[in-house]
Amino acid sequence: MKAEKFIKDYLQNFKKHKDAWNYEDGCILMGCVQLYQVTGDGFYQQTVLNYLDDFIREDGTINNYEKEKYNIDNINSGKVLFYAYEWTKEKKYLSAIEHLMEQLTEHPRTKSGNFWHKKIYPNQIWLDGLYMAQPFYMMYETRYHKKENYADIITQFQNVRKYMFNEEKSLYYHGYDETKSIFWANKETGNSPNFWLRSMGWYLMALIDVMDEMDEAIFEQYMVLEELFREAVRGILKYQDKDSNLFYQVIDHPEEKGNYLETSGSVMVAYAIIKGCLLGALLKEKYLQRGLDILDAITDKMLIEENGRLTLSRNCAVAGLGPEGDTRRDGSVAYYLSEPVICNDHKGIGAYIMAYAEQLKVRNGGTYGY
Repeated sequence: MKAEKFIKDYLQNFKKHKDAWNYEDGCILMGCVQLYQVTGDGFYQQTVLNYLDDFIREDGTINNYEKEKYNIDNINSGKVLFYAYEWTKEKKYLSAIEHLMEQLTEHPRTKSGNFWHKKIYPNQIWLDGLYMAQPFYMMYETRYHKKENYADIITQFQNVRKYMFNEEKSLYYHGYDETKSIFWANKETGNSPNFWLRSMGWYLMALIDVMDEMDEAIFEQYMVLEELFREAVRGILKYQDKDSNLFYQVIDHPEEKGNYLETSGSVMVAYAIIKGCLLGALLKEKYLQRGLDILDAITDKMLIEENGRLTLSRNCAVAGLGPEGDTRRDGSVAYYLSEPVICNDHKGIGAYIMAYAEQLKVRNGGTYGY
């Protein structure tokens, strides 16, 4: 199969995004975790453990990780530590989880209660950051902390809905500055000016992964997230390109010269929808085929052969807002269309692997395959 061939080949030749502890590799690793869960193939498990061997010391400290930077991105890879600990019972993984929780415990927050995106982005919430921190936070609360901070997690999502959702467009802005003072922020709302596809993808994945880790018995709080998820899915699907089944880099401006159908954000939407159907957050009869169609379109159109190898094409390399002094990153349509478009981006491939794992679960009747 084309997808499996690409994934296995990519992982057999996998190279770290950088030597520092980083969220990009975490996306790949979570894909491996989910493929191991659904296939039982030890290759995927060993890929995770081999990677962690390069970073996790015996006392649980993490090589090339700097808590004092208060970078919310650095939490994302910590999710795989929960699985590594379950698989091996090695205490270093549990200690590493606690090190990352120390960051979250001390992490600067907006007055409304959300984590700053980074120390260099004070008073700012980005959709990206919800994916980077909240699933890890929920895993910790559910497994090790007696669910004591569920309300904190729910409130952070509710704040994003309150401050960053556009009712007319049914979409979320990429970023929000609580002080409304940074150059890219609307002086009345504090929001960045446009709707970036991958940021919506991060948001949808954050919601469904948090729901997956949450105890559904905490019914009222679970329902808050479920409704936010359903609303966001309905919103993004309004902008699906009918010919390709994919989505544009700047979601609501398909007519803009230079706008393009972007892979990483599209596959994140596919993952969230398929998983949402399997978890019961979405009606399978209405949404499952749409999610599968998005993933199939990516496999058919965006997995291309280059120099005899499959490669995942048309990924936005990176996009951000500021910081102060970097006025090029102003959140304009022109800015989002100016960032490089690359192949085999870690973020896109990670989401693709996760979505493929969910597709395999559908084929197995919605259950793990071993």
